[in-house]
Amino acid sequence: MHGLINRSIQCFLRDTYGPEAWNAIMAAADLGFDSFEALLIYDIAQTEAVLLAACEHLGKPRDMLLEDLGTYLVSHPNVQAPRRLLRFGGETFVEFLHSLDELHDRARLAVADLELPLLDLHDHSPNAFTLRATHEYPGFGQVIVGVLRAMADDYGVLALLEFQGRRDGVETISIELLETCFAEGRDFALSAQTG
Repeated sequence: MHGLINRSIQCFLRDTYGPEAWNAIMAAADLGFDSFEALLIYDIAQTEAVLLAACEHLGKPRDMLLEDLGTYLVSHPNVQAPRRLLRFGGETFVEFLHSLDELHDRARLAVADLELPLLDLHDHSPNAFTLRATHEYPGFGQVIVGVLRAMADDYGVLALLEFQGRRDGVETISIELLETCFAEGRDFALSAQTG
C-alpha cells in the first residue's frame, strides 16, 4: 500500500484520537516503527495490522472507522489538499459526482505510483446514482462514503448514501440526492488562501 495512504490513516488517527492513541495503536500493530513515510510502499499486511489495532483500541467496527477516515480527508482543517482537489470537479455536487470518473487519473498525475480505486458513476435519474469503486483491496468503498458525505455537506446538499457491499473486486455505493439546496455550502475559491 502506498505510504501516502498509510500516512493519511496515521494523520487521521493522531488528529482525531490524539498521539497517545496513535502510539498505543502502533505498539499493538507491532510493526517495528511508529510512523509511515509518505513516499514509501508498504506491504498491505502492515496497513491491515494498523487498521485492526485501531478498531480494537477504539472499539469501532472497521467500516465505521474507514468511513470516518473518508470524512476526515475532506473536512479536517489539517488536510485541505484533498478537498481542494475534489472541489475542482465542479460547481455543483452533481458536477462533482460526474468528475469522479477522472479522479484516478488526476491522482496519478500528482503521484505516479498512487493506486486509487477506479470510479464509475451511473445515473438512474437526476437525483439517483450508483458509484462503483474497483480496487484489489477491500475498504476503499467505505472511505469513499465518508468522502461523499463530507463533500455533500461541503456543497450544501442533503444526500442519502448507502454502501451496498463488495463483489468481484467492486464496491458499490448508492447515492440519492434528497435536497440539492439543503444548506449553504462552504466557501471555495480557486486560489489557496494565504496569510
